[in-house]
Amino acid sequence: MGMSVTISAATEADTEQILKLQYLCYQSEAQLYGDYSMEPLTQSLDSVRAELTGGAVLVARLGDEVVASVRGTIGADGTARINKLIVHPRMQRHGLGGRLLAAVEAELGTAGTAKRFELLTGHRSEHNLRLYRKHGYEPVATKRVDDRLTLVTLAKDVGAASAATAFAATA
Repeated sequence: MGMSVTISAATEADTEQILKLQYLCYQSEAQLYGDYSMEPLTQSLDSVRAELTGGAVLVARLGDEVVASVRGTIGADGTARINKLIVHPRMQRHGLGGRLLAAVEAELGTAGTAKRFELLTGHRSEHNLRLYRKHGYEPVATKRVDDRLTLVTLAKDVGAASAATAFAATA
């Protein structure tokens, strides 16, 4: 008998699973860019705990196991920044990343202060870029970090997110 993946707010009890999953998921990014010192691979457990109180942190569970996670915050300017969208490698390519992205947009959008969603990814992260474009995000800026990495900022208006979520729910 199969189990369904459920999405909910993360709790303090999820912190260690989130950090371990983040470490696993960012290995492919580190390999792609030749940089194993990137922040998601060096982040401390206390830092992840602090993020639980500073914004929206969602997890997707398969039974008791955290198999995906995402974080988001809303800045004073109304920009909702979404980051660290991670999906366990064995759960990828099944729509879970898109479900989690829609869930964090809904969570951040209900605060009423978000005007725009933004997220970052590396220029070589084709799977990420494809997912974000599929969900209505458009590249708005690039920033060269070093010879190996250029960060791409993608964004969409909150109204576009609501329309895309409504469309996906009826499709």
